[in-house]
Amino acid sequence: MSIERWLAELGAEQSAEDLSRWNWEMPEWSAEIKIDQEELIVIWRCDVERRCAFPYGLSRQDVEAALIQGP
Repeated sequence: MSIERWLAELGAEQSAEDLSRWNWEMPEWSAEIKIDQEELIVIWRCDVERRCAFPYGLSRQDVEAALIQGP
């Protein structure tokens, strides 16, 4: 499964202006996800902004668990 399809299945929406950027809204936080050349970059927004990068070598399950847990 492609990264784009996976993000869509999680509920993220692709940006119309930049197809490598995705927005994900959850009840307690939101996240901007960028599909970069070597990693998935996530910027969570809630009380504070937190940035994290996940190399593509990590398993999709581990990345998904970290994304769902949030900031």
